Amino acid sequence: MDLDAYVAEHGGEWRRLEVLVARRRLNPAEVDEMVLLYQRAATHLSIVRSRTPDAVILADLSRLVLAGRAAINRSERLSWRPAADFVAFGLPAALYRTRWWWLTVSVLMVGAAWGLIEYALNDPTVLQDWFGAHPDEAQLVDDFVNYYSEDRAATFFSAVWVNNAMLAAQCLAAGVLILPVFYLLGTNLINIGMMGAAMFDAGAGDVYLTYIAPHGFLELTALFIGAGVGLRIGWSWIAPGPLMTRRESLVHWAKQGMIVAVGMVFVLLVSGILEAYVTPSPLPAPVRVGIGGVLWVLFLAYALVWGKAVQSRPEALSSR
Repeated sequence: MDLDAYVAEHGGEWRRLEVLVARRRLNPAEVDEMVLLYQRAATHLSIVRSRTPDAVILADLSRLVLAGRAAINRSERLSWRPAADFVAFGLPAALYRTRWWWLTVSVLMVGAAWGLIEYALNDPTVLQDWFGAHPDEAQLVDDFVNYYSEDRAATFFSAVWVNNAMLAAQCLAAGVLILPVFYLLGTNLINIGMMGAAMFDAGAGDVYLTYIAPHGFLELTALFIGAGVGLRIGWSWIAPGPLMTRRESLVHWAKQGMIVAVGMVFVLLVSGILEAYVTPSPLPAPVRVGIGGVLWVLFLAYALVWGKAVQSRPEALSSR
């Protein structure tokens, strides 16, 4: 074997492996590349050792293979890097890619809820039919306010978080069939709308809004995101586009859906904390609403502004 020709042929791979090994932070594509180059270098070392045992080349290659093995083991240790990349790049990019679906669902559902409230207020028989009789207005308002504080905050938070996370997951999973999403959202928004109409009819519309708003901005947005992304998954097999088969399109958007599903668990955790600890708190109403409003605006900026900025980053593309 011509050792000089062998070194000239593979020297570029060895130098590239040395560069990757020296880096302390690698993105997923670079880690894959490093593993591949390490495997090749180990093969090259075995070939050189068995055919042309040049001491200098053997020493350099042995050192490089050992460094590569150490770097791979280092990269496989428990690290917060994947979680940080998910929060900083993967999730906002997925939210931005699906933005028109969940923004459209948000507008349609909020509009439908307000339309239902207007309809119920203009036709008193609607409220009577829904509640079975004309509700005791004072009792209705007391029950609505006490709902947020009648249980221990920790217990209430757990129940709310689990319930909302399950609903968001159901909306996302049902999206592949399209119609069940609207049923799941519709049944919940009818309950919200009818309670809102009853509160406005009792002259307590301000109470209704100040108790819904602190957590409702974030909570409803998370539910609408689950529904919108679920519908995008369903649409992926109906209209996959010219570049992918139906199966490829479904797999691609289902992967985005899984990213969003994990993210919404934590968004709903935050909204659950707001609902259990901020909504029923003795803080002035503007402060409670302001806290929820600020967190909601920050989330939208994270999803739409930051999501747009990072969607082309390698860390975000690796989650596509």
